[in-house]
Amino acid sequence: MGAVYFYHLTRQPLEHTLPVLLDKARQAGWRIAVRGTDPARMDWLDEKLWLGPEEGFLPHGRAGGPHDADQPILLTTSAVAGNGATCIMAVDGAPVEAEEVAALERVCILFDGNDDMAVQQARGQWKALTDAGCSAQYWSEESGRWEKKAEA
Repeated sequence: MGAVYFYHLTRQPLEHTLPVLLDKARQAGWRIAVRGTDPARMDWLDEKLWLGPEEGFLPHGRAGGPHDADQPILLTTSAVAGNGATCIMAVDGAPVEAEEVAALERVCILFDGNDDMAVQQARGQWKALTDAGCSAQYWSEESGRWEKKAEA
């Protein structure tokens, strides 16, 4: 059974934090689906990942292409990832179901701590997922480094 980790972004924006988490997930040997809600935003993230440092290149692609199954990191707005993901990184309030948490190695929910609506949505996800019996951790970068602040 997997776990869901909530990442409360307050100091670094998504485009800085996501590559770090993607790299860690790749080091764990996981295939990752980055799930968003807006295709234009996923295109923006795709561009940011391509422009990253050469030594930190993260092989990835956008969902809907002929090689989705081959992508170690697939950016998608769909609930079904075409790359056999073992880890989902949900951004921008993308939905996550308790059954997914149970079936995957890890689910990460990244949310903008400077956006009140995003914080409220993450709180709702925490409650729904923990009420469904999912193991969860809440991580904050408020102090300047990532610290686990809660666990359920």
